[in-house]
Amino acid sequence: MATKVRPTSASLADLKSMGVIEIQEIPTMTSLSVLIIYDEHQDGIVRLIAQVLGRGYYLARSAQDAEFGASDEVVGVSRSGDLTKLEDGSHSRTIINTCCIDDGRAVDPSATAVCDYEYLYTEKPFCRRDLTKFLAFVLGQSRPHEELAKKASTTFISTTFSDVQAALPNLEILSVGSDALELRVDLLKEPLADGSFSPVPSLDYVGKQVMMLRQRSELPIIYTTRCTRENGRFPMDDPSLFFEYLRRAIKWGCEYIDVELWLPEEVRRQLAEQKGNSKIISAFHDFSGNFKWTSSEAQELFQKGAVYGDVVKMIAYVNSINDNYELEYFRSKIQSEYKHPPLSGLNMGPMGQLSRALNKVFTPITHPLLPMIAAPGQLSAAEINQALHSMGQLPKLDVYGIGGHRAGMQAQFFEKCFNELSLPHQLIRIERTSKASIEPYLRRGNFGGAYISPALALVKSEPYLTLSDSAQTIGQVDTVVARSDGQKTTLVGENATWKGIRATLTRDFVPSAYSDRPALVLSNAVGDAAAAIFALKSLKIGPIYTIGFKASGPIGHGTEPFRSVEELKRLEQPFVIISALPADKSLLVGPLLKHYGANGRQTPTLGGKVFMDLANGPRKGDPLAIAASLGWTAYGVADISAWTVVETLRILVGQNVPYDFVRLASGRGLY
Repeated sequence: MATKVRPTSASLADLKSMGVIEIQEIPTMTSLSVLIIYDEHQDGIVRLIAQVLGRGYYLARSAQDAEFGASDEVVGVSRSGDLTKLEDGSHSRTIINTCCIDDGRAVDPSATAVCDYEYLYTEKPFCRRDLTKFLAFVLGQSRPHEELAKKASTTFISTTFSDVQAALPNLEILSVGSDALELRVDLLKEPLADGSFSPVPSLDYVGKQVMMLRQRSELPIIYTTRCTRENGRFPMDDPSLFFEYLRRAIKWGCEYIDVELWLPEEVRRQLAEQKGNSKIISAFHDFSGNFKWTSSEAQELFQKGAVYGDVVKMIAYVNSINDNYELEYFRSKIQSEYKHPPLSGLNMGPMGQLSRALNKVFTPITHPLLPMIAAPGQLSAAEINQALHSMGQLPKLDVYGIGGHRAGMQAQFFEKCFNELSLPHQLIRIERTSKASIEPYLRRGNFGGAYISPALALVKSEPYLTLSDSAQTIGQVDTVVARSDGQKTTLVGENATWKGIRATLTRDFVPSAYSDRPALVLSNAVGDAAAAIFALKSLKIGPIYTIGFKASGPIGHGTEPFRSVEELKRLEQPFVIISALPADKSLLVGPLLKHYGANGRQTPTLGGKVFMDLANGPRKGDPLAIAASLGWTAYGVADISAWTVVETLRILVGQNVPYDFVRLASGRGLY
C-alpha cells in the first residue's frame, strides 16, 4: 500500500497556485513475498497461486512459522491455524485471504480484518484468468490506469442490474466499445428469506457479484456506491458505511473506486491512504438544474476532488444547450491550469447529450440490452460515434485490409465491429503479392489505417513509414495508422502481433513469472519467430534458446542458438516453448514436449510450463493436445489471433473490443 498523501493543511488557493493538486505516489511494485490464508481443505489454491506467480510454495502451521520461509516462496496458512501474528500488522509479507464460496460458504471476517487483499473464488468452475488478473493487479504488475491514460478517449459501461448474473449472458456484447465496467453496488438487490430485499446488499453478496463480473471480463472494474441524493440508493446518514464498502473494494482488487465528494474529508483521506493500486474517481453529481459551470463553485469542486482523486468526475443536470458550451470552456480552462488529475465533465438530461460526445475521459455509456440507463440522457457507444460523425469529429475514412485469404477473413470481422460501434469507416479489401509495395494504398486520399496479413517484412528502409520501436526491432509491420498534429500527417508502422502474443502469455501467469526463466523458440526462419522473441523479451525472460534458426540484429540480442542434441539435453526445464514452425512440421515439436514434460513432472513446485504454437493450418499431429496431456499450459493460434485482433483494433480505431467478443463473434474463419 505504498501511497503517501500530500498534507492537507494548505488552503485550496495555495494548492491551486502550485499548479498541481494530487496525491504523491511512490511507483513501486508490491513485493512478491506473499502469505495466503486458505480455507480448511482448500490448500490447492496455494499451489495455484504459486503457479500463477511462477514460484515455489510451502504450507506453514502458523503465521509465525511463515516468517521463516524463503521470501520468494508463496506461503500458505490455514484459517484454522494460528493467525495471531497477523493481528498487529507487522507481518513482512503481502497477506491475501482466499475464500471458496461454493455451497454458500461465507467469508471469515477475522481473516478479512488482517489481510491486505481478499480473493473470492469458486471451484466449479474455477477461473484461472480471474486469479491471474487479480494477482497481477494487486501486486503492481498490471497498471490498467496507465494504459487507459494513453488513449485519446475512454468510456465505461454501467451494469444497472440488480444481480450481475442477469448481465453475464450478454456481457461480451455489452462491453464492446467500453474500457471499463462499472458495478453499481447501490443498485444490487439481495433477496432475503421472506421474499423481500435487503435495503443495503451485504458485503458477502457484493463480493460474489464482483467475483462473477471479474470472472467473465478482462476489463477493469469501477466500483460505485451511489448515494440517494445523487440518483443512487445508498443511504447518506452513515458515511462509515461508504468507507467500509469502498475499503473492501480495494481489498477485492477493484481497479477503480468511485468516491463521492460529499463524504467527509477524513473518509476520503483514509481511502486515499489505503487505496493500494486502486485508483480513485472523485465524483460530484448535481440534479438540481441550477449548477453553473461558470461559477467559482465549479472550480472549487474540481480542486476539492483533485486532492485525493486520480480522476475528477463532475456531472450536472442542465436545461439549456448553452450549458454544454460553458462546460467546454470550463474543461479547457481546467486542462490549461492543471496537468493532473484529468477531468471527466458531463451534462445530464436531453440538453446535455452533446457533452457526452465531447467528453474524452471515462464517458459513462449505456447499451440497449441494459434494463435501464444509469443517468438521464446517457448514450451508447454507437450513439456517441454517430454524434461525433455528424459533427465532423469522426470523419468517414477508408480502412484497408491488405494481404491474402486470412486478411479477407479478418475484414469480415472488422466490419462486424464497425457496425456494432456505428463507426462510419469503410473497409476496403486489397490483394497483395509478396513483393508488391503497399505505399500506393497508404498514400490514397481518405486513408484511415490498414492492417497487413501476412506482415510486411522490412527488408529495406521504408521512408514513407515512421516505425514504432517494436516494429523496427521485429522488422515487421502489420498495422499502419495515420497520425496528424493538425499540420502534418505521419504514417506510423506498428506491430500488433507481439502484443497479442504477450497478452496470451500473461493470461494464466503474471508477467514476473517469466522473469529470468529459460525459453525455447523453434522456427525455420527468424522472421517467423521475431514477434514471439520480442514478446518474451518484454517479459524479461532469458536466456532465449533458438532451434532451427539464428536470430541476428536487434532481435537477436540475448538469444543463443542450439547446434546439437547434446546442448539441448543440458538445458534446464524451459518455462516456455514456442513453436513458429509451419503447420506441416508440427510433429517435430512432440518429442521436445515429451522430453521436458517428463522432467517437469519431477519438480511440480516450480510453477507452470507454457507451450505456444503459432502455426496456422492443418497440422501433422496435435502438439497442443500432447502439451496439455503432459501438464503444459498450451495456447494455439486461435488465442493469439484473438488477442492480436484486440490490439489491432485499438491501434486502428482507438476502440476497445474485448477478447471474449472476438472469440464469440469472429467465427472459425479468423483462425
